[in-house]
Amino acid sequence: MFRYLVRRLFLLLLVLFGVMILVFAVGRMIPGDPARVMLGERATEEMVQNMRVKLGLNEPVVVQFGIYFINVIKGDLGTSITQFQPVIKIIQSNFMATFELALMSVIWAVLIGIPVGILAAKKKDTIFDYTSMTIALFGVSMPVFWIGLIFILVFSVQLNWLPASGREIGLFDAFGELFRTGDFSVLWEAFSHIIMPSLALGSMFTAMIARMTRSSMLEVLDENYIETARAKGVKESRVINRHARKNAMIPVVTVIGMQIGSLMGGAVLTETVFAWPGIGRQLVEAIFARDYPLFQGIILMAAMFFAVANLIVDLLYGVLDPRIKLQ
Repeated sequence: MFRYLVRRLFLLLLVLFGVMILVFAVGRMIPGDPARVMLGERATEEMVQNMRVKLGLNEPVVVQFGIYFINVIKGDLGTSITQFQPVIKIIQSNFMATFELALMSVIWAVLIGIPVGILAAKKKDTIFDYTSMTIALFGVSMPVFWIGLIFILVFSVQLNWLPASGREIGLFDAFGELFRTGDFSVLWEAFSHIIMPSLALGSMFTAMIARMTRSSMLEVLDENYIETARAKGVKESRVINRHARKNAMIPVVTVIGMQIGSLMGGAVLTETVFAWPGIGRQLVEAIFARDYPLFQGIILMAAMFFAVANLIVDLLYGVLDPRIKLQ
């Protein structure tokens, strides 16, 4: 187990190094001069050149990458060209909003997708099975931003049930306020703002989990040990919950781990549609503003989040199935 962790951590560092190279290269290929964007169109050529020297943009690309790499090792992701703040501080102030959004999306996906998939497998070739899988097919096919716009049109404009955009207070802060004051209105304020964005972001995720759970359950339910349990007179609910569900979750856990990265990518669109103040929205603004340090830092953080999530998924395999040995 220890050797496996060391090997995976080493591979994680290699992946992050590769991401650093790719992000740095792509950033330099984006048209536009950050110094001129920062100073404005009325800036003189002398002012632009001085700013390029200050930002280190006059150095060779290899030297620029070397400086960037050394600073990252030190924990310094640079200073935002447009916001004049350390990138790490900007990420810290916006990360929790994106984390709460992704976390709620995963919760919705697991709470809805897994039970629907299990029931669809139990009721194979019934109306529930056909209906749920048809809805799941639509969920996989529809873009996140389109679902978000439909949610806003229906639940905000037409029904006026939920706020259309923004984030008044974070969920974790709202829970803390609830424990201190016992005021549920603060918690509802936070929850009402995150319902639609998280459902929109998790719609494709939910559909994929439902379809994968159904397929995995059907495969497990055809195994010999399941037939043996049924032949011994074990109740069907016990067969499903004790014998089948745990083994069927291994492919589902794989899907969950692989889709963490897509949640981060989908957060960019979701946060833009719902004006959610997270790092996805910051990334879009940084790209348009040619803010190299900011979008390099955000993408590097997202890559680290994705790599750590995959490592956790691999470790969960051993928990779900003792036959899997992590070496």
